[in-house]
Amino acid sequence: MAFTFEQARACVLREVPVAVPTNAVIEPVALADADGRVLAEEIRADRDYPPFARSARDGFAVRAGEIPGTLRVVGEVRAGEASGVSVGAGEAVEIMTGAPVPAGADTVVMVEHVIREDGGIKTERTLKPGENISQQGEEARAGTALLHPGKLLGFSEISLLATLGHTQVQVFRRPKVAILTTGDELVEAHETPGPVQIRNSNAAALAVQVRRAGGLPEILPIARDSYKSTSALIARGLEADVLLLSGGVSAGKYDIVEKTLADAGAEFFFDRALIQPGQPVVFGCVKRDGCTKFFFGLPGNPVSTMVTFEVFARAAIERMLGIEDPPLRMLRARLTREFRHKPGLTRFLPANLSTDGATVEAAPSRGSGDVAALARANAFLVVDSEKESWAVGEDIRVLLK
Repeated sequence: MAFTFEQARACVLREVPVAVPTNAVIEPVALADADGRVLAEEIRADRDYPPFARSARDGFAVRAGEIPGTLRVVGEVRAGEASGVSVGAGEAVEIMTGAPVPAGADTVVMVEHVIREDGGIKTERTLKPGENISQQGEEARAGTALLHPGKLLGFSEISLLATLGHTQVQVFRRPKVAILTTGDELVEAHETPGPVQIRNSNAAALAVQVRRAGGLPEILPIARDSYKSTSALIARGLEADVLLLSGGVSAGKYDIVEKTLADAGAEFFFDRALIQPGQPVVFGCVKRDGCTKFFFGLPGNPVSTMVTFEVFARAAIERMLGIEDPPLRMLRARLTREFRHKPGLTRFLPANLSTDGATVEAAPSRGSGDVAALARANAFLVVDSEKESWAVGEDIRVLLK
């Protein structure tokens, strides 16, 4: 059955259940190893943040009602110092950024806005109570939930976890992804190909894409164009959480992947998508011993393989990681050249996006086997299936590499 691009992606999101703490394997990792992992627990504030009213500026703690004016400096308080000094009528306390605001003060005048005099300061500034002060608990109250399961952890989340005192965190296990390339014409990348052979580039590219999506790739040996070889390696690949097959899904005489999967008990959700490159993409599952193993049959041409992984298979891996609504890394940019195509298919074409992300143009390419063209490009032009032409300066969708 053939789906539009939108229908095919929606099918993947519908069929692959999102990992939640009740249906997925969870494991602890050290905070230093948590980058790129997906949180599997709720994280709450262990105390108020800030835990005390603190100065947001270097300056002087004063009473707002006494400025503009001249004040006598009666002490100093530094960050990390518990000072017993307080601010009385006509007084000021010199204070550093992050230091606790002394009793009696209700605002901080910045050091740049005062003139120092013998034993005191003079300012012409008018401030409201609370200015330049971070009040206790204004960022978070003790017990407040700050991070939830399904959150992808990056440097800011890890900074927050460290702030809250976590040295390790519970995350969802990374799905294991088997990569199986097929074809009699293939040799391994380290081998010298014969006159009518090519090196297996898809396995290496897919392994990188799997790792970037958060999965753990396992590259299987090349499956030859025979039922025996293909079925044995498919059986091995179905031991993983996801099986990615590259090649053998078209309608050729020796394209036997779908038959082999069917004989293994596969359920097919779709076997064609109205996209280019990548029309003969296949998505389905095999149920074994109470487990559901998902598979994607990706076309063998390298650009087709990479595109179909990014728009379909990546979403499945991210759902298994606990990301409920995996995003497509798309933006809109203005075309620098007129573009036309024959409507009917959503096309993903090598493109060059400007460094500021404002403009884009299609890159020269010889088709879905032209890896060199894709290596020179930094994005994909996403061409709407229902529109025929775009003028210079018109917005168009762009998928980031």
